[in-house]
Amino acid sequence: MQMLIATVAAYLIGSISFAVIVSATMGLADPRSYGSKNPGATNVLRSGNKAAAILTLLGDAFKGWFAVWLVARFGPRYGLDDAAVALAAIAVFLGHLYPVFFKFKGGKGVATAAGVLLAIHPVLGLSTMLTWLIIAFFFRYSSFAAIVAAVFAPLFDLFLFGPNRIAWAVFAMSALLLWRHRGNIAKLIAGTESRIGEKKAAAGAKHDGGAAHARKH
Repeated sequence: MQMLIATVAAYLIGSISFAVIVSATMGLADPRSYGSKNPGATNVLRSGNKAAAILTLLGDAFKGWFAVWLVARFGPRYGLDDAAVALAAIAVFLGHLYPVFFKFKGGKGVATAAGVLLAIHPVLGLSTMLTWLIIAFFFRYSSFAAIVAAVFAPLFDLFLFGPNRIAWAVFAMSALLLWRHRGNIAKLIAGTESRIGEKKAAAGAKHDGGAAHARKH
């Protein structure tokens, strides 16, 4: 019963969409109405409000960390072991992907997965985040960085800790994250995926061009 309660609680925590909440609080458009229509930090950044994007990123990462940390920290006194930690990790991640509070339409889970990995072990989380940063820096594709990090996360887990009871949760999250990025994978192959910051620049150029056209007339 305790394991069921912990799993449901983790799912509900994951269902809190910081992209939607932060945008509404700061008077911005609903991130599900523009860009990729994905309620995540990358899409919120397309609003031009960096503070909102950062808050979304931190919030989504925090909820992933918090849900797993709660079970890992207090679970043992209620008879919960690593199996419960693994279930909480999957539950909070699924909550972000399919939030009950937002008609089961959530984000792609990159920040929440990072928070979960940090809670499982800081070295695992930091290694995966560093992988994302390196790929994003050199290739300028947020989606590609997420895909590469998702592939490496289970490998880092096995390298650091060997076969363990939580490893299956890391594998499952990576598989789900890759599935959620299937559209981005198709765009990367087709060469139509947007780079980090590209849409904002394109929008600015379009706006300037429109303004110049208006001045001529």
